[in-house]
Amino acid sequence: QVQLVESGGGLVQSGGSLRLSCAASGRILSIYVMGWYRQAPGKQRELVAQISGAGSTNYADSVKGRFTISRDNAKNTVYLRMNSLKPEDTAVYYCNAGFKLPLWTWGQGTQVTVSS
Repeated sequence: QVQLVESGGGLVQSGGSLRLSCAASGRILSIYVMGWYRQAPGKQRELVAQISGAGSTNYADSVKGRFTISRDNAKNTVYLRMNSLKPEDTAVYYCNAGFKLPLWTWGQGTQVTVSS
């Protein structure tokens, strides 16, 4: 049973920065494509960034140039650095494995709130 734990969210002013962390018990994350997703109130969950085992990354257009996904295999952790945050980035952020579809049960997520 894989347990995903996201952390690092909070309340930040527009233009601010946060770094989210994703840890998983029961799996070695380095062998998986890992992604960060977000779900805003009343909207569907969307993929915002992915990183392959080799370190290749891709981003949703809405976050390109502002967000950076990375991984520390020694710590079995995946990160999402978010700069120049905007109110429309407000959402619950989740991580998961998988390229096309998420592989594991969702964790609790971490709330990011950006005030204008």
